[in-house]
Amino acid sequence: MTDASFATKRAASTDSVTDMGRVAFVLSEVWAGLRRSFTLTIATIITFAVSLTLFGTALLVGAQVNQMKDYWSSRVQVSVFLCGQSSLPTSCPQGPITLAQKSQVQQTLQSLPVVKQIYYESQQEAYQHFLQRFRGTTIAQTVTPADLPESFRVSLNDASKFTQVADAVQHLPGVDIVKDQRDQNKRLFALLDGLRWLALGFAIAMLLATMLLVVNTMRVAAYSRRREVGIMRLVGASNGYIRLPFLLEAAFAALGGIVITVAVLVGVKTGLVDAVLAPTYKFTSFIGWGPVWQACALVAVVGLGLGVLTAGASLRRYLKS
Repeated sequence: MTDASFATKRAASTDSVTDMGRVAFVLSEVWAGLRRSFTLTIATIITFAVSLTLFGTALLVGAQVNQMKDYWSSRVQVSVFLCGQSSLPTSCPQGPITLAQKSQVQQTLQSLPVVKQIYYESQQEAYQHFLQRFRGTTIAQTVTPADLPESFRVSLNDASKFTQVADAVQHLPGVDIVKDQRDQNKRLFALLDGLRWLALGFAIAMLLATMLLVVNTMRVAAYSRRREVGIMRLVGASNGYIRLPFLLEAAFAALGGIVITVAVLVGVKTGLVDAVLAPTYKFTSFIGWGPVWQACALVAVVGLGLGVLTAGASLRRYLKS
């Protein structure tokens, strides 16, 4: 072996030992920092967990709202109520609908490309459905089949094309009124949207509080280790090398909050959605695991980014680099 190759190998070995020493030093500084500011670290982890849980919950609520909108939009029916004995003269001036008029309404509906399926509901069928809905109430004892209108229930290929059906049959003889079931769901969706924005608002407020706590934690940590920082500067350590232990501490706190948040979101899916809501409310659909994992991934990105970037910004100003 030549002297040159031996020197090269020895230099590489020395560099490797030096790198390992640097890693060990950084990790020891991180551990020392976490041990010194144990209470602040725990508080930061809990604050991260609360804020990220609210943020993840807002994401899940938003996904559930979209899921329900898609589910109900695909099942929206248009109800074409026909003139009967109880209809008002203003909407049915010619009186109850005739067989010829009823046939014309049905043919018009069948000719519309947006119509998927048509179901005719007689007055007797409407009365039976009414009794099922209001069984045991006073109003159920005062209503007769003649009081309820017959109707066509129309399923659509595209729920957004409701106006095509209304425009086609609304003014036909024998048609009393045309109603869209979407109106019945607007209040529910408005309530769910309100809950989503409320949760998101709380999440943003908690994220801001988390940022302030991270700033204070990093400043306290930097101040408590100002002697070590001064020594590292004297021996020529770079600003990035000085900041690295502090950034890793912030990342550790963020990671702790992320782990707790992911556990809570998975628990919400398995313990609430799958075990309680889905078996109880079978009239609608609930989110699957896809939105849950997407929310967890976004929570991880936001949590780590928030912790590291906030710590870096606070240290940059504190260390005057």
